[in-house]
Amino acid sequence: MGKEITGHTGLLCLLGSPVAHSISPAMHNEACKQLGLDYAYLAFDVPEEKMPQAVEGLRTMGARGWNITMPGKNIMCKLADKLSPASEISGACNTIVNEDGVLTAYTTDGVGFMRAVKDKGVDIIGKKMTLLGAGGAATAILVQAALDGVAEIQVFNIKDAFWERAQDIVNQLNERTTCKVTLHDYEDPEVLRAAIADSAILVNGTSVGMAPKTDATIITDTTMFQPDLFVFDVIYNPKETRLLREAKAAGCKTSNGMYMLLYQGAASFELWTGQEMPVDIIKEKYFS
Repeated sequence: MGKEITGHTGLLCLLGSPVAHSISPAMHNEACKQLGLDYAYLAFDVPEEKMPQAVEGLRTMGARGWNITMPGKNIMCKLADKLSPASEISGACNTIVNEDGVLTAYTTDGVGFMRAVKDKGVDIIGKKMTLLGAGGAATAILVQAALDGVAEIQVFNIKDAFWERAQDIVNQLNERTTCKVTLHDYEDPEVLRAAIADSAILVNGTSVGMAPKTDATIITDTTMFQPDLFVFDVIYNPKETRLLREAKAAGCKTSNGMYMLLYQGAASFELWTGQEMPVDIIKEKYFS
């Protein structure tokens, strides 16, 4: 028998389009069940143009909070009343907390990344990172890593639609944190090689290598890998991308983005409930 819904049950939810594939409802409802919390987490398919109406409805109904997936992460920041430092810098959010009608926006994707790295037994605080990409996931990682105390981050991206926004974020981080952040394009592979050579971690924040194009990789020269490098790929379908497979063959420690997904959800859960998600149980049930 499923959870009993009462007149006291609080609402948590996911907004975006599409959302039917999301693991978030299963993950959060299981966490609430394990902790005896009277919330129900639902997924609502809401296109970007209808996000303002949906948000006002949730505010009026007193929903405790919600996640936002694409394409609403940027517009949601404009609809919120307050922004966390990471959301303010990135201009995006994936979590809203509703406190008596006041909506505060957070981005927990970067928090999820930092915890996933720590979960692997890797310490990158005070060290250097090479980050590939400047889209949504890469930006969340960049901002949180800089805020948390990574010493230097070199970002590589093609000069696409994300370039100007990336440069603005890099400038903000250099002004507001002690992290030294630089933005490069891919025109000179030797600049990338030099960056990776003295980095503790290499992060693929792009979709290169994601199913169904699993033969693709963003690093075609495997001599850039060295055994003391930790290689992290935000992709988790497939579980081992070509990038990770070749990095592992070169002796690198590796990780995909599966636990980044878990821990960003755990961070949202704690913001809403004030309690830690039972991640070991969620790991075993949904991420094994």
